[in-house]
Amino acid sequence: MSDPIELVVVEDDPRTLKNLVRLLSSYDDFRVVGSALSGEAGLQTIAALGPQFVLLDLELPDTDGIEVTKKIKAILPETEVLILTSFEDEVKVYKAIQAGASGYLVKRIAPEKIHESILEVLNGGVVIEPRLARRFWNYFKSVQGKSEAEDHTLEEIERDILQMIARGLTNQETGRVLSLARRTVRTHLSHVYRKLGTSSRAEAVVIALKKGLINL
Repeated sequence: MSDPIELVVVEDDPRTLKNLVRLLSSYDDFRVVGSALSGEAGLQTIAALGPQFVLLDLELPDTDGIEVTKKIKAILPETEVLILTSFEDEVKVYKAIQAGASGYLVKRIAPEKIHESILEVLNGGVVIEPRLARRFWNYFKSVQGKSEAEDHTLEEIERDILQMIARGLTNQETGRVLSLARRTVRTHLSHVYRKLGTSSRAEAVVIALKKGLINL
């Protein structure tokens, strides 16, 4: 049996934080190694513990989750961040993913969905609730730079993989569609990240869309 996934939870409401920690601790495949009630305290905890995953509230008393996400990815680029918030705001979804988050959930979501979403991100997925996804992509298209020249630095297979990722497929699903091993998909994605100057699959999709490398 593999080791449990180590998580840190950052949430400014003590009751919500307690409930989230209790919920996540109830799963055998998770281990909550730390928690915090503010962005700065969260950053200190995350830097000290180096968790695999951070469940992060967007609205924090000292700094918002978008800035916290940027700082997390700067010091721990392999740590995945999933934003949890009360607001259904496609602009904030866009900014959170630009910052390096791998997903965005609304707090009233069913508890089991939080568990599923964390696993999906760790399996290479990008999580945006369906009712937010269409608005997010519509917003993205509205701000997409029309003057960006198409960049040909990505190989065809790399573009194909990013195309699948942009449509919400996991690495395993992408491999199945393209007849590639999951490990091969991960290798191609690592090359994509290097070429696009990012360590986040979600940000890679945004950059590729903006440069006209892939389409929705």
